[in-house]
Amino acid sequence: MSLKIVVLAKQVPDTRNVGPDAMTPEGTINRSALPAVFNPEDLNALEQALRLKDQNPGSTVTIVTMGPPRAAEIIREGLYRGADNGYLLSDRAFAGADTLATSYALARTIEKIGVPDLVIGGRQAIDGDTAQVGPQVAQKLNMPQVTYVEDVLSCADGKIVVKRHIDGGVETVEAPLPVVLTVNGSAAPCRPRNAKLVMKYKRAMAPMEMPAEGLPYAEEYEKKPYLTLGQLSAADVEADLAQCGLSGSPTKVKAIENIVFKAKESKVLTASDADVESLIQELLANHTIG
Repeated sequence: MSLKIVVLAKQVPDTRNVGPDAMTPEGTINRSALPAVFNPEDLNALEQALRLKDQNPGSTVTIVTMGPPRAAEIIREGLYRGADNGYLLSDRAFAGADTLATSYALARTIEKIGVPDLVIGGRQAIDGDTAQVGPQVAQKLNMPQVTYVEDVLSCADGKIVVKRHIDGGVETVEAPLPVVLTVNGSAAPCRPRNAKLVMKYKRAMAPMEMPAEGLPYAEEYEKKPYLTLGQLSAADVEADLAQCGLSGSPTKVKAIENIVFKAKESKVLTASDADVESLIQELLANHTIG
């Protein structure tokens, strides 16, 4: 059984390096001021997609990402690991999108390229931590969804069986195809880059990345169409501009801060009975225990 799989991936700011210029006056993230990384849980999602591809000959994995031209790096990273192709959804109209506007744009893209058997994404992105985009995409595509996925147990006869982690335990869930899955960071880590695939796709670029004055190695792009990555604008996916970017985003960010936790004081205890008794009395007084 061959599967058509779409992986939703995001290039996110490295939140370990948040500085005073991390936010624009309009209340959006200043992405140019922060290093960009592949959203960690989207890598877990990519691994689940690649495992399904390995288990089902003839399957394809397509990366879909939304962002500025540099976000095409996410597609290349997916190709290096075994994905087949990808689309960069990039347009100034998408700038400043919250989860509602982002899910709308992604859903329109999926409808444009053809609704797949599986849409897989990370549970949440580290720059927002909302865990809303996957479920919102499922709602807009009118597809069933399974969240908090840790492993895909089987996929056959138009059904998928997954293990999901919930508070207090683990569930095994069966769902019909097509379906949207969101994957936890506790799922299997993504496989490393494949050296042969790195060599094959290292010059892959989206049209927006290509320099206006002339393309290096232009003859390669003529002979190898796979080096030109897919690129879509708001017009290409026939998106309603009122539902895109800031116009379609009811959520507004008020502030971004880098908080460093510091211990106010420390106490050194020995193994003596007096120190142990003192610690227990303090914990009881603070209602930490008891």
